[in-house]
Amino acid sequence: MTTAAPDLDAHAPASGAYDVAIVGLGYVGLPTALAFHAAGARVLAIDASAERLARIRSRRVDLLPSDHTRLETALGDEAFALVTDPSYASWARAVVICVPTPVTAHLTPDLSALDRACASAVLHAVPGQVVILTSTSYVGCTEDLLAGPLRRRGLQVGRDVFVAFSPERIDPGNDRYAHEVVPRVVGGATPQCTAEAVKVLAHCTGNLHEVSSAGAAEMTKLFENTFRAVNIALANEVAEISRTLGLDVMEVINAAATKPYGFMPFFPGPGAGGHCIPCDPHYLLWQLRKTRLPTPVVTQAMSAIAGRPRRVVDRVREVLSEAGIGLAGARVLVLGVSYKPDVEDVRESPALEIIEGLLAAGAQVAYHDPLVPEIRLPEGGVLGSVDPPRAGETDLVIAHTTHRSLDLSWLPEDQLVLDATYRLTGAGRRVPL
Repeated sequence: MTTAAPDLDAHAPASGAYDVAIVGLGYVGLPTALAFHAAGARVLAIDASAERLARIRSRRVDLLPSDHTRLETALGDEAFALVTDPSYASWARAVVICVPTPVTAHLTPDLSALDRACASAVLHAVPGQVVILTSTSYVGCTEDLLAGPLRRRGLQVGRDVFVAFSPERIDPGNDRYAHEVVPRVVGGATPQCTAEAVKVLAHCTGNLHEVSSAGAAEMTKLFENTFRAVNIALANEVAEISRTLGLDVMEVINAAATKPYGFMPFFPGPGAGGHCIPCDPHYLLWQLRKTRLPTPVVTQAMSAIAGRPRRVVDRVREVLSEAGIGLAGARVLVLGVSYKPDVEDVRESPALEIIEGLLAAGAQVAYHDPLVPEIRLPEGGVLGSVDPPRAGETDLVIAHTTHRSLDLSWLPEDQLVLDATYRLTGAGRRVPL
């Protein structure tokens, strides 16, 4: 017989009873908490949302199968505690902050969750504690939000408390890279801070790469995702070029990828979603505005990524027109709406903007996604996933996200399909995006 993970909001433990407190239990924080627990650590898992904790306790969370197994084990162990009260972080030897850092509708950083989490960590910090920030932000955020405020509290950073930045490297839905084997970059506010952070992370990560400062670690994360954004924008542009020239872009990319040096394949699609690509480079661009340093490559790439969903709507209009159908009144089904295959996450998903653009143009729009029962559109309104339509009920299907569990056997042979994934083969009258 196992005991449920304790609710520390009702039953407080003894001070110093936990090895690590994980602040924020989203797509990064929850797997991180489970990895620490699996390595033998006593874990305080903290999230401000009681609803989120209820979903975790009821196992209704989007995790890899291996992490679901870990969750089942953790929920039956008193060494894994779920709480909403951030003050309990003072009873952990280390604090790892994993809260979201999105951007606003105007593409400026939304630091509200990060500000709150860091302010709480500063308020409840105790001597000897290690505080590690993993949330992607601007260069200098660790100093501004943690190290500086701790000094103002009278704590000497590097002696009384230890502060570091170690960017997360979790790829939702990807089971090829376990948490324990992916290298982690670590940079502290002082050399001793780096050393103490390494000791904490070594419990659940086997490969640590130390850099000279928290700023270097922060810039590393921004560069990683800016690199991806620039290359995704280029891949989308090459896809347009290839279609114009009558070529299959996937054939071209796969052929180029046979080169064993100097080339890394990136693939086109309907846009870039999730927490990283549409957001992280804007933290860098926002920070650089006051320096007036020109960044034409990054700026143009992010502009192209932001405009990609609108290009999908334009392409829908073109494809329907070629079939003799006007967009206004056309019946359009979007197949898959999460931002990537095999996850439930719709944050920044291009599908949301595509659907809204189609609705604004007068189309009748529905979607089918077995992992996402309901979506909220950017300008308001809610849509629910529908069952696959019968033959003749849809003028155009947009293949947006194809989960492994997605059954496509219902697609009629003569169904017009706009393939925004560039990977759908043998599906009706397929045309590329």
